[in-house]
Formats: sequence, C-alpha cells, structure tokens
Amino acid sequence: MKGLKGLDGKVALVTGGGKGIGRSIALALAARGVRIVVTGRDERALGETVGEIVYGGGKARHVPGDVRDAAHLSAAVDRAVEVFDGLDIVIANAGQSGRVDLGDDLARAEAILSTNLMGAYYTFDAAAKRMKGPGRLIAMSSVLAKLGVAGHAAYCASKAGILGLVRATAHELAPRKITCNAVLPGWVDTAMGENGIREIATRDGKTPEEAKAAECAAVPLGRFLEPEEVADLVLFLCSSSGDAITGQALSICGGATAIGG
Repeated sequence: MKGLKGLDGKVALVTGGGKGIGRSIALALAARGVRIVVTGRDERALGETVGEIVYGGGKARHVPGDVRDAAHLSAAVDRAVEVFDGLDIVIANAGQSGRVDLGDDLARAEAILSTNLMGAYYTFDAAAKRMKGPGRLIAMSSVLAKLGVAGHAAYCASKAGILGLVRATAHELAPRKITCNAVLPGWVDTAMGENGIREIATRDGKTPEEAKAAECAAVPLGRFLEPEEVADLVLFLCSSSGDAITGQALSICGGATAIGG
C-alpha cells in the first residue's frame, strides 16, 4: 500500500504472528520500517516470520506462548519495550475457530472463547500498562460477530465480544491518544479458512472444492480475501491516516455483511 505515513521506526507486537493473517500483518508492517515482535504457539512458524523480516533488512523478535496466559502477554510486551525501547502498535490477532454445537464439547467451546476474547483482553491489558501513547490497538474480530451461524455459538460470541472490548478500550485510552479498532474479515485464503471449508464439506457431503465454490457464490465479490488485503486495512489504521478512527468495527468481507446482516 502506497502513501502511508507515520509507520517508519515504530514498534509493533502481533499475536498469532507465525501464520495466516498475523504473518501477513507482521511482514507488511516490517516492510514499512516497523520493528516487530511476534507471538504464538508455533515457535517454528514464528521463527520463519522473523527470519523473513530480518532477511529483508528489518528487525524482529519472537516470544512463543499462548494468549490464554496473561503472563505470556505481559512478557511479550515487556520484551518489545526492552528490545526496541517502546511499543506503539499492538495487533491482537491470535484466534481459534471450529464448530461446537450447543450441548457438545464444552471444553472446546471454552478454548475458543478464551483464545479469542480473553486473549484479546489480556493483550490489550498488558499493552495498556506499558504504552505511553500515541499508539494503536487493533483486534481481529470476524464478520461472524454480526452474522450468526449454527454450530458456531462460541466463535460468534467471542468475536462479538471483541467489539465491546474495542469500544470500551477506545474510550478509556483516548486521553493517551491510543486508538482502538476491530477488523472483521470474511472468508480469507488461509489455513484456518481451509479448515472451515473442510468442515462445511464434511457437513454437507461435498468436496472441499464444491464447498468453497458455494461459499464464494454467497459473497457479492465472489471470492475469498487474500491475507495481504486484510493487512492493508491494518496498515491504514496504524498509519497517520488512521489518527481519527477509533472505537470502530471495520468489515473487510467482499460484501458478505451487506446481504447477511
């Protein structure tokens, strides 16, 4: 994305930065001079993200761990501040999806709620203790925060909860000039998206290709997003162009919410 200002020299923490959307966000920020700390459970994937950033001339570190552990998030924030002397941007991206019908596996539902909602809360809580401002907080929600889907009550609730978290945090941290927003992707061409398609295919007795074609047909633009497109929206919010945007839920879904909610 061209024409963005106010990013060079900043410091960013990206949770779930080893794969998918988080990886794309970390790489996009690094390409614009942002120093990066990535967290996640897959240490190998984190190392690959850091390696690509460093190979391209950027600066990055990784702190492996689980966003369901508040102490891990505090350690990751501390690492960013200690290594790069500050923290300006925090992306609460780590997430977990999957079908859990009501009355089924309660432990799995709790894991989804804890990862997606409490993980974002812990991330913002740790960041608020160390960020001086101005700065940016961004949480990865989903169009399913607005669209109910059978079998995904835990996921929908967790992503809807993020919207309340973002609005309250935006008010609380505004005096420090720290903005807070949510990004709501639709279907994205990532491993998580592929898992979702396989789940639908199994449910409906279709091939994954047939299931994906049906999902694409239900979206006005008729396709899945690329993770880089989501990263571009995040870059805009993190740049000086996003100075006056806070407390908002920005959908990037190919028009899915225009017809479904």
